[in-house]
Amino acid sequence: MSGRWSYPRNRIKMLLLENIHPAAVERLEEAGYSVETLKGALDEDDLIEAIKGVHVLGIRSKTNVSKRVLERADRLLAIAAFCIGTNQIDLEAAAEHGVAVFNAPYSNTRSVVELAIGLTIVLMRDVADKSAAMHRGEWNKSATGSRELRGKTLGIVGYGAIGSQLSVLAEGLGMRVIFHDLSERLALGNARRMRSLDALLAEADVVSLHVDGRKENTAIIGAAQFARMKPGVLFLNLSRGHVVDVDALAEAVKSGRVAGAAVDVFPEEPRTNADPFASPLQGLKNVILTPHIGGSTEEAQEAIAEFAAERLLGYLNRGDTTFCVNLPNVQLAEVSRAHRLLHIHRNQPGVLAELNRALSAAGLNILGQHLKTDERTGYVITDVDRDYDPEVLKTLRDLPGTLRFRTLH
Repeated sequence: MSGRWSYPRNRIKMLLLENIHPAAVERLEEAGYSVETLKGALDEDDLIEAIKGVHVLGIRSKTNVSKRVLERADRLLAIAAFCIGTNQIDLEAAAEHGVAVFNAPYSNTRSVVELAIGLTIVLMRDVADKSAAMHRGEWNKSATGSRELRGKTLGIVGYGAIGSQLSVLAEGLGMRVIFHDLSERLALGNARRMRSLDALLAEADVVSLHVDGRKENTAIIGAAQFARMKPGVLFLNLSRGHVVDVDALAEAVKSGRVAGAAVDVFPEEPRTNADPFASPLQGLKNVILTPHIGGSTEEAQEAIAEFAAERLLGYLNRGDTTFCVNLPNVQLAEVSRAHRLLHIHRNQPGVLAELNRALSAAGLNILGQHLKTDERTGYVITDVDRDYDPEVLKTLRDLPGTLRFRTLH
């Protein structure tokens, strides 16, 4: 119990999967933590085996952290998703085990937006097919079917960080922008909100998806939606693979309803670069397929690594849960001339009263206290004078409703 931290940093084990940018490793090791890295994703059974004794897990989009994995994680304190989405993590199960989950919701926004703009131009000009023909020795100089972006209507489905920034850049290129989002969003520039998805699909020359990966978004674009689009529409999906019925998209391309498509995400994706890939979209005219590289730029990956690593360090070193996606958010300063007691519990009556009663019975002087709750979980942070009987910590750890308890010195 002596020293500034209740547990030596070099004994806190971190496992980072899926070739996370070295900037994260450097930052975490610089802070004194023990970091192990693996290039690929792990399936459920392999992850259960690898996570034994691990305090912090870092993943990207291909590793699924299921309820079963979380039940077997004997030391896990936090998970960092080094990407935008967290749908690959069972957030409720993580909260139930007192495991904090962080992501990097904004760090690769610009990279995805730039790719969307570039792909739209390439589709408009049929560049991919013309390039492939040139490689076969065919010269086909023609303006037929080639169009400018200027004056065309871009329909953005999902107007969050990526969709709204795409809106600004597209308008700067002379496009007319309409969007649809289930949440209330501020329209930027001259963008116009559409009351329904069907209204957007009927009006857009280009449809670009930027929705999140929640289960409710599964197959939100299928045969019925493609039938409502304008003949000759261009279609982009740089969001999540399961939000589009790819068989329906393939049929829409073959029929000519969709004149071109760019797809970066797929319902089932290889876990590693060595695994095979198959899709009904392969070989179709003016269809560009990319291997989930929307956020895969050097700048974005470095920014994600730095952001997620700092969020982990804030939680481990201060108990700070800012940007945590499954526990109440509390912003905290460094521990100063005190011991900090971190108590995550089920949001049920009487926990705070019992905690303070135990502190009082042990004669602890409270220097500062924070409480934040959501509908499921409560988080109490208490700074106390350092002079107390360590036995009180066992009492606090055993309070009814406790999910996770730790101390910072």
